[in-house]
Amino acid sequence: MAMAADEIEAMIKAAFPDAEVEITDLAGDGDHYAARVVSAAFAGMSRVKQHQSVYAALGGRMGGVLHALQLTTATPD
Repeated sequence: MAMAADEIEAMIKAAFPDAEVEITDLAGDGDHYAARVVSAAFAGMSRVKQHQSVYAALGGRMGGVLHALQLTTATPD
């Protein structure tokens, strides 16, 4: 069963309430998404740590119900 884009967004926003989250379904199949997450919480974190924290927010769904997530993270300008 695929994961809905709004569910991904809700899980990320639960972990990062200030975040601007943009989810794009890359293949139209509900399995391959791109996410852009902008949050002040990423300040001082390496890009790897930023990505790890977003994956942690998804509660282990990566590789299971969520097959692929192309991730872009940033801090607000």
